[in-house]
Amino acid sequence: MSRRKIIAGNWKMNKTPQQARELIRTLLPLVETDEADVVFCVPFVDIPAAVEEVSGTNVQIGAQNMYFEDAGAFTGEISPEMLWELGVEYVIIGHSERRQYFHETDEDINKKLLMAFEYDLIPIVCVGETLEQREAGETLSWIRSQIEGAFEEVPEDLARDTVIAYEPIWAIGTGKTATSEQAEEVCGYIRQVIGELYGPETADVIRIQYGGSVNAGNAAELFSMPDIDGGLVGGASLKEDFGKIVNYK
Repeated sequence: MSRRKIIAGNWKMNKTPQQARELIRTLLPLVETDEADVVFCVPFVDIPAAVEEVSGTNVQIGAQNMYFEDAGAFTGEISPEMLWELGVEYVIIGHSERRQYFHETDEDINKKLLMAFEYDLIPIVCVGETLEQREAGETLSWIRSQIEGAFEEVPEDLARDTVIAYEPIWAIGTGKTATSEQAEEVCGYIRQVIGELYGPETADVIRIQYGGSVNAGNAAELFSMPDIDGGLVGGASLKEDFGKIVNYK
């Protein structure tokens, strides 16, 4: 079947609210398309400004993280209810930087995934291996463990609405990119694992992104692969080139 592409920009810890408004006004005319879902995943403090700026456009707003409780004594955390009330539609869960710097576990990610659905947030669940794991031939077994951990007790009807982002850690922000064949191999394997967990129909509809130094020069080749349904874009999403990535054809 033909899955609708989804191209999301992960702004990471960049842009103040005013800077976010200015960037969005620059990008909006460049990312107009009826052929893909376009998402800006912005810092928490930018969300109200970003939601306001994209109102009435084809762009949706995502958060870069959330906590797995509704409310409580969790100083510094943001709940899914807070995101939902602000108009957020997507949330990145388990990005490699969250795993690496903030020690998030597969159990944490699973809790966040389940909680996101309670507030109608679409999760973008990130998986990926280190260079050492790739060189040791552990990529596929590691990816399988991350997928199985993230989707523990997630029912099929919710699983099929999830977006999975394959981000090889060795290609994030390094300028190195997995070849289209390497990216396709892992994305195809992710689809296989989802098929084993939920059956072929869910495997056929779930969307799988590639992330890892996606840019205007490699987007078309990557996104043409049969199991790659768009990208989670880092640094290039802060530039006008993001328009070329969205309109990659």
